[in-house]
Amino acid sequence: MLECQSVTRRFASFTAVDSVSFRVEPGEIVGLLGHNGAGKTTIMRMITGALEPSSGQVTLDGLDMQRHSLELHARIGYLPEQLPLYPEMTIVEYLDYCAGLRGIDNRRERKEAVQRVVYDTQLEDKLTSPIQTLSRGYKQRVGVAQALLNNPKLLVLDEPTNGLDPEQTRHMRDLIRRLGQSATVILSTHIMQEVNAVCDRVLMLQQGRLTLDEPIAELADRAVLHVQCGDPKRALERIESMAGIDRTTLTDTGLRLALAHTADRRQLAAQVSRTLVNDGIDLYQIAGEQRDLEQLFFEATDTEPRAAQPKKEAATDVA
Repeated sequence: MLECQSVTRRFASFTAVDSVSFRVEPGEIVGLLGHNGAGKTTIMRMITGALEPSSGQVTLDGLDMQRHSLELHARIGYLPEQLPLYPEMTIVEYLDYCAGLRGIDNRRERKEAVQRVVYDTQLEDKLTSPIQTLSRGYKQRVGVAQALLNNPKLLVLDEPTNGLDPEQTRHMRDLIRRLGQSATVILSTHIMQEVNAVCDRVLMLQQGRLTLDEPIAELADRAVLHVQCGDPKRALERIESMAGIDRTTLTDTGLRLALAHTADRRQLAAQVSRTLVNDGIDLYQIAGEQRDLEQLFFEATDTEPRAAQPKKEAATDVA
């Protein structure tokens, strides 16, 4: 288990990460989202022990990262955003070298480790090619391969599908899911589809602070209700203070109700219906809307989506 407790990192007067706390269980795949400069890379460097927190604590399997750094480094695989590669080496030479750095000294074990990660990342056809001749996608796969050499218990990936073509991306997603069965996986990405495709949970950062920490499944259940009725302004007065409604907005056709995280959408829809009908307000339709991850990202980071297209479910006609 990985745990960050009130982790803060300052660079002179600038606070890159501000009192961030979360925990990730074994077998969980977590996506780390945020704008450039939000603090994602700084957090990943602290998680892997490459950077010490100014305050707070990072622990892995109950061991403090600062006190047990050498022991814990042996359990971690890390793909940084810009992995240093030796361009004159071939893939097999580079991975063999990295295996030695990982402490795999036995020649047979080192060979087996290299063969395993080459197979996992589909590098067989380029095994003897100099790294300098590889495309960006292949270089990215070499980076992932070196992170897997020690069978890590914690795998930290910064933009793992960057530069991959669609087929390579699909394979990488399958690999990450498989690795998540036995390891804790944290991946940073700007691509919403990646989080939806492979992650169990999402952490969102804004200006160094954690603005959202939710399971993907629960995010999908968060919803909005669209209410079409005969007197929207009067309806707004009747239901805007109703428990379970976070925010109400007048639209061209009625009302848009943003629901609280703990609200039961079906029960709230029934309550709204009863309230309006009992007050003599004609109710024509209540339709559900589920926010996708992109909308949630913009909401959590207080920015406006460039083209937010709500996904509506089948409407419930009550007229």
